Amino acid sequence: MAIKPNGKSLLPPIRDEKIMVFPQCHTGPHETHFAFRLIHFWEAWNPLKKTLIGLEMLLIDEQGSVIQGFIPPSRIERHLPKMKHGSLYKLNNFYGSSNKTVYRVSDHAVTVSFSWNSELSVLEDSPTPFDEDRFRFHSFEDFQASCDRKGDLYDVVGHMKLVNGQCLIGTPVLDEVEIARARHVLVHVQSYDGPVMKFYLWDQAARDFCKKFKSYEGTPTVLLVTTVNTKSLGENFLTFRYLLFLVFKWVLLNTTGTLTLTSMSSSRVFMDCDVQPTVDYFSWLGSNPQRAELVNAEVVIKRETLTIGEIFSYINDGSNKEAFFECTATIDDLVHGSTWYYISCSGCHTKATKGPTSLMCSKCGKVNISGVPQYRAQISVYDNSEQAVFVLLGDAGFKLTGKHAAELVSSYFEANGDQGVTQEVPFPEALISTIGQKHNFCVKVTKHNLDGKSRSLTVTKILPLESPPITESSGGNYNPTTSEERFETGTMVSEASKVSVDSAEGSKSNGDIDEMGKAKCLKRGV
Repeated sequence: MAIKPNGKSLLPPIRDEKIMVFPQCHTGPHETHFAFRLIHFWEAWNPLKKTLIGLEMLLIDEQGSVIQGFIPPSRIERHLPKMKHGSLYKLNNFYGSSNKTVYRVSDHAVTVSFSWNSELSVLEDSPTPFDEDRFRFHSFEDFQASCDRKGDLYDVVGHMKLVNGQCLIGTPVLDEVEIARARHVLVHVQSYDGPVMKFYLWDQAARDFCKKFKSYEGTPTVLLVTTVNTKSLGENFLTFRYLLFLVFKWVLLNTTGTLTLTSMSSSRVFMDCDVQPTVDYFSWLGSNPQRAELVNAEVVIKRETLTIGEIFSYINDGSNKEAFFECTATIDDLVHGSTWYYISCSGCHTKATKGPTSLMCSKCGKVNISGVPQYRAQISVYDNSEQAVFVLLGDAGFKLTGKHAAELVSSYFEANGDQGVTQEVPFPEALISTIGQKHNFCVKVTKHNLDGKSRSLTVTKILPLESPPITESSGGNYNPTTSEERFETGTMVSEASKVSVDSAEGSKSNGDIDEMGKAKCLKRGV
């Protein structure tokens, strides 16, 4: 170590010939050291084998160069206790390995891998300044060009339009229990003047989003998420169609989807005044108030229209994502031997259970509840491609028949008196009369469909029938504004869904944005 004439050591000896900066890093072993700020670190898992691959890191040196780091599983326990986001470190000895070709988080061709003789130490009182962070932003056009290529993961900044289907008038309600169950938050975001994009924040990113969103006194507007992946709607899934000419042949149809952003395990979430790019964007938004105008929820949540056969192809092609689709089909019959309603809790609409002396609700935890009949009618439908069983729930049943299930059940008991008390109410004429009708259904592909437990598709909504039906992809395939309550009847497992997508439009004036921005930034000390 170099020594000053007064006897004080230089810490660190930045100009020592053995000190390296990231641009000098190459593949192979390095018996030298460098100083860096640890921007972020995260666990990398094999999604198929469910095994830990290692600990990945994002590092920045004194020159502002960024490189990816990696610690093998066997060495994590040794180094992890010293590691803290944003802190400065010095690393002695490492191996320069080739950077991976998929899901890269830095431009550098080399990854700093911790080897058997690597020594990590905290860098105290460094006289050299280090940048706090470094971002790599992409526009809508950039994301669209790299969609589904599994290449570099870039960052996005924009203003939120919807959060889980809720407009930003007032403060959207985030149900953390439901979000934890669904494992994601859906945000519609627009970056500057680009189109509105659907953005799914998964797992840790969803939890971070909820925590930050609720920490603001007002409703946050700007969102920045790092290292996002781009996908086409419906995983750009492949639909197989069987065509019969003189011989049998398979034709592969690539169903082009709509650009969708998804978070990764490396993603970080920032809002309004968290970092300089969000502050800059908030300032731009204040100077362009027309960009903050809210949008109609039905417009940005419009679903892709598929045939029944294409929906089953989506299920059979190995997708693991729940999805919503529109489908035009004709009602062929009611599924005989099935019940068309269930008794629910009057408060949350979860299926009520029978207690010793009264009805109980497992979700609310209440006993002696009032039971209310709700639709759960199974109907057989068909289109030109396939047949299926649709399950009508809640508002969808009312939309189809024009009558609430409670009204139909009550009418039956009034007409039959005590004779029907111990019996299931048969199919009412209001349902029977729908046989032969054609409707535009919004159906949900649930986890039970993807797991092969059920072929029945849940109808969450019945939409106006257009002629001819729209077949082009026009939006996303998720709608987390649908709340789901699980129930079982016999061996069939379904999900009761209630759709509550509110459409609202509004705008914020330039002055409102400026004042809101000042208040938010003052609160966070920016």
